[in-house]
Amino acid sequence: MTEGPIDVLVVGGGIAGLSAAIAANEAGASVRLLERAPRAERGGNTRFSNGALRAVYRGIDDIRRLLPDLDAATIAKTDFGAYPAERYFADIGRVTEGRADPMLSRLVVDESFEVLCWLMASGVAYDPLWSAQAPPVDGHVTFYGGSAVEARGLGPGLIDALYDSLEQRGVLVSYGARAIALLREGRGVCGASVRTSDGAARDIEARSVVLASGGFESDVEWRTRYLGPGWDLATVRGTRFNTGDGLRMALEAGAQPYGQWSGCHAASWARHAPAYGDVTIAEKFKRDDFMHGIFINAAGRRFVDEGADLRALTYAKYGRAVMEQPGSVAWQIFDAQTVPLLSDDYRDPSVAPIRADTIEALAERLTGVAGNAFLETVKAYNAAVRDDVPHDPSRKDGRGTVGLAIPKSNWALRIERPPFEAHPVSFGITFTFGGVRIDARTRVIDIEGAAIPGLYAAGEMVGGLFYFNYPGGSGLVSAAVFGRLAGRAAQEGSSTAVRRQSDAKGGR
Repeated sequence: MTEGPIDVLVVGGGIAGLSAAIAANEAGASVRLLERAPRAERGGNTRFSNGALRAVYRGIDDIRRLLPDLDAATIAKTDFGAYPAERYFADIGRVTEGRADPMLSRLVVDESFEVLCWLMASGVAYDPLWSAQAPPVDGHVTFYGGSAVEARGLGPGLIDALYDSLEQRGVLVSYGARAIALLREGRGVCGASVRTSDGAARDIEARSVVLASGGFESDVEWRTRYLGPGWDLATVRGTRFNTGDGLRMALEAGAQPYGQWSGCHAASWARHAPAYGDVTIAEKFKRDDFMHGIFINAAGRRFVDEGADLRALTYAKYGRAVMEQPGSVAWQIFDAQTVPLLSDDYRDPSVAPIRADTIEALAERLTGVAGNAFLETVKAYNAAVRDDVPHDPSRKDGRGTVGLAIPKSNWALRIERPPFEAHPVSFGITFTFGGVRIDARTRVIDIEGAAIPGLYAAGEMVGGLFYFNYPGGSGLVSAAVFGRLAGRAAQEGSSTAVRRQSDAKGGR
């Protein structure tokens, strides 16, 4: 059975696909969106995010545009600061060790604030991102810069707002619809073959196709093939449906692989979290407050600099660091000074920490940890903490350690005040970095360096932006930026295709 043709077919229903569908509809295209998940699980990885959005802003006036209901009392107790474009660009370059594609990076940076305003016009509302900032000091909160806002209702709120917008626009959304192959016409793409939840297969013809179906983080075999040994053991922080379908179809159509196929976003994650994200429960498995304590492995040794940089610029690479430890497990250690600084994720009773009134008793309770080595590690760490620099969680304070093989560069406090806590962690994968090459119009580039007619990509499928790490909140923003660009370009491409068909029929 064949359906269509339509102007733009969007494959994938996270923020990238939704942005593409809305943008194409705004441009006058007939649009259909395919969401592999059932309606109850729609939204891809976006649904499982905290809705944080990293964007350029110049100061309080830009913040007011995003948060029009912000009251004077809140402004008075908050230093929102600013996040200029060059700092954003530099952050991407620094955390990716200079490998990020400059063209892609510049597009994300330059379009970031405007795309947040555009999302607002599509029904998305924002709140201040309190959870990612410094702890209050005398009732005053200092924002680190970068991700200043989060979508109201977090990931689910963001997704629901955009689906509501599609519904209001009359865009057809097909749930339980898995694209399995691209339809080809010459060098170009003219639709997709789709299998629905009832097992039926059909072809949908389209003048342009936008692939926005995520990476391969939910496929055990692909993870092991590309990321390496041990990644088959990862917990998936998000959707179970991102199994590389879009990437496979694009490569079969001749797309050029691009970016770090051996890299991914992975964070420390509660050790006994479920295998995949669960849309029915609130997020409670994040373990991102490591900067307030230390990491230790089963050998009782530290293995990362917990204070190397702001959390948003380090947490996405520390999952890999945990994976590389014995047994792919670790423990985060805190004392009575730092436990009050931990987020609410650490306090859920279903994932309670190990507690003790002495560090020796804690060592005995850490099953699987070399206790004597752990005590030696804590003793050496405590002795190395600098006393001549005040502790200040509102900024990179320079309060570090001296003489350790692995330093702690900021926020170092001795682990000395009872009670003590240990939080067992493993590693959770969020998304993969490898993808396909696109140009500035999001057209997919083939292995010869030419654009594949009718094929566009956005979201996690775009390779070349992130390597080794990423700045927190830039994933959602880059997906929205490339999604909007893809929707507009796909409509332009479909209009060109119609003109060519008309010319051909007219013999011109």
